[in-house]
Amino acid sequence: MKNLLPSILLTPIFALLGSAVALAEVRTEVIEYQHGDTVLEGFLAYDDEIEGKRPGVMVVHAWKGLGEYEKERAKQLAELGYVAFAADIYGKGIRPQTNEQAAAQAKIYRSNRKLLRDRANAGLQVLQQYSLTNPNQVAAIGYCFGGGTVLELARSGAPVAGVVSFHGNLDTPNPADAQNIQGRVLVLHGAADPYVPEEQVAGLKEEMNSANVDWQLVMYGNAVHSFTEPKAGNDPSTGAAYNADADKRSWAAMKRFFAEIFMEK
Repeated sequence: MKNLLPSILLTPIFALLGSAVALAEVRTEVIEYQHGDTVLEGFLAYDDEIEGKRPGVMVVHAWKGLGEYEKERAKQLAELGYVAFAADIYGKGIRPQTNEQAAAQAKIYRSNRKLLRDRANAGLQVLQQYSLTNPNQVAAIGYCFGGGTVLELARSGAPVAGVVSFHGNLDTPNPADAQNIQGRVLVLHGAADPYVPEEQVAGLKEEMNSANVDWQLVMYGNAVHSFTEPKAGNDPSTGAAYNADADKRSWAAMKRFFAEIFMEK
């Protein structure tokens, strides 16, 4: 049986992506599930060489919907020893192609936080019920739109050990709901992100402190929005750009966070 936790701390970002042997151990599945009458299509990944149940991590996509980026992150998490499930908030086949389409689709959920929370919880249930997942050891991560989503998931009172937001929106219409948070919160934020104003950062601090949440905020200097996404380009003046240092450091911070929250279970 593989030793899970040391690999969490030692495996560098993308280190295994070029290894055919390592990738051969990762199994993936497309999973259809439902929220009410809406059919959703998620993506699950796990390492079949690990015996028995293990912690699960849900991945929530950015504003263009579940795509290859989130699937690759799920595979990376599987290589670290987790069951990873990339959830679908929008619905099967709804994958915006332009920024305008993505903004319109994201607005549906950002303007209806109950619907957003319910969709996230539907994905979490798929992960918890999967045969290889330890249902008492689950967490969630999200990117941009997904970062805000996992924060709302935590505010809903979902039974997660922790959530990690990568360059996500931090605002919420109901800050008092932070009192429902059961696990820990890690926010990984670009210090120069023009899409998440200082008011949101200050609001998050007040919200988390008022509810006595165990939370952390890590800010990366010179990083703007989408700092983990290579396809965001390399021009920070646009407001969204890849930052290799912030990408590596934020992934390492996530791994340390998971080692901490799952070690204690």
